[in-house]
Amino acid sequence: MLLFVGGPLDGRVEIRRACHGEPLPTVTHVHLHGGPKVVHRYDLQTLADGAGVYTVRPRAQHPVPDDAVPD
Repeated sequence: MLLFVGGPLDGRVEIRRACHGEPLPTVTHVHLHGGPKVVHRYDLQTLADGAGVYTVRPRAQHPVPDDAVPD
């Protein structure tokens, strides 16, 4: 059983059969709509008894160059 926490997949539960192999360490979810595409990445934290939690990865903050900020 895999649980998704945060982002657009928050609360989703996925039951994964053993025949599908081990879950991926990172899952990428791309949301397409009328505007620009939105990408969320979820990182797996494995729990006991075949369970795991995918937690949304925080978005990277883009640093603003010092000369771009007015005095």
